[in-house]
Amino acid sequence: MIELTSARLDSFVKAAFGGNARLVDYGDLASLDKQGMKRFGYGKPLLLRYEVDGEPHEGVLSVMRGDKYGHQFYWDRASVLMFQFETSAAMPRHVRPLGLGYVDAAGNLVPLRGPREFFILNEKLEGYDYYHDLERIRGGGMVPLDVENVRALARWLAEVHSVKKDDPDLYFRRVRDLVGSSECIMGLVDEAFPHPYSEYPDERFQALERGVLDWRWKLKGYAHRLAAVHGDLHPWNVLVDGRGGFSVLDRSRGEWGEPAGDLATLAINYLLFGLYDKPRLQGDFERLYRVWFEEYLERTSDDEALEVIAPFFVFRALVIASPEWYPSHPPEVRRGLFRFMENVLREERFDWERINRYME
Repeated sequence: MIELTSARLDSFVKAAFGGNARLVDYGDLASLDKQGMKRFGYGKPLLLRYEVDGEPHEGVLSVMRGDKYGHQFYWDRASVLMFQFETSAAMPRHVRPLGLGYVDAAGNLVPLRGPREFFILNEKLEGYDYYHDLERIRGGGMVPLDVENVRALARWLAEVHSVKKDDPDLYFRRVRDLVGSSECIMGLVDEAFPHPYSEYPDERFQALERGVLDWRWKLKGYAHRLAAVHGDLHPWNVLVDGRGGFSVLDRSRGEWGEPAGDLATLAINYLLFGLYDKPRLQGDFERLYRVWFEEYLERTSDDEALEVIAPFFVFRALVIASPEWYPSHPPEVRRGLFRFMENVLREERFDWERINRYME
C-alpha cells in the first residue's frame, strides 16, 4: 500500500504538469470522500482534481494489482503500465493516458516524462571474463587455480540456493517461462535457428518440444524447490581476477527459480569447450565438470536436482548450439550438443557421473 498525503499529491501534479499546476482535491473515484483514502492500494483508483494555469483538469490515478499471472513483481507490473501508456492513445475511443510514473522508496510519486528507453548504471568491477580461462585451458592446460575457481563458484552458488521461498505459483511460472518464453526454449527454436536447418530438421525440433512439454508436467511436483537463483550463470557473466576472486554479472529471468538451472548452465559450458577437441568430455574439461558437480552436491546434498535438470540442459544447449549466437562452432560441436540434449531429455534422472553416456 502507498501512503498518500496532499503534499505528495501536489508535488506530483507540479512535477508532472509544471510549476503552474496545483492540486485542488482528491478522493474516492465516486465521491471524493477521503475516508479510507490515506492508504492507496492495488485496485483502488484515486480521482485527482487539479489546475494547470488556472484551467481545471481531472485524472484517475491507479496502480496495478499484483497476481500470480506473471505480475508478482513490480517490474512485471511496470511493463504492463508502460505498454498501456505507450499504446492506449493510439486506439480510437480508448481513454487517453496523462502520465506515467513510479513511487520511490520514500513514498513520493515521481513522474516519467516521455519515456522511450530505460538504462541501468552498474559499478565497475575489476577482472576479466571467465571464458578467457577456458580458452587458455584449451590451448595450454589447466593450473591448480582453475580447479579452485570452480570450487569457489560452486560454494557460492550453494549459498545462493540455500535461500528458499514457498510460492508454488511462482515456481510454475518459472517453468512456463523455461518452456514458452521468447528468451527460452520455444523462442530459441523459432528465432535462434534457421528453418529449415540441415543440422537439425524441424521434425527433431517438434519431437524436442513434445519431450519438453512432458517435463513441464513432471516439474509440477517440484514446487517445493523454489530458491534464489542467478538465472544466467555462464562464463561470459563471471568475472575472475586471476588470484581466486570472482564476481558475477547480469542476473536474469527472475530472482527466484529452479536451482538446477544455474547448475546446468555452467556445467554445459565445460562440455562446450571440451567438444572443440573430442566428441565426448575428457581431460581438463571433464575434470572441471566433475569438480563443479562434486562440490555443489557435497555442499547442498541436493540429489533431487538431478531429477529436474534435463529441460534446463535443453535450454542451454539450444543457446550455445545456435548458429546465430555462436556462428563459429564447427559442425561436430553443434552435433555433440544436439546429441546431449536429446539423450538427457529421455531419462528421468541425470547421471552426472557418466556424462559420456549422453554423447553417444
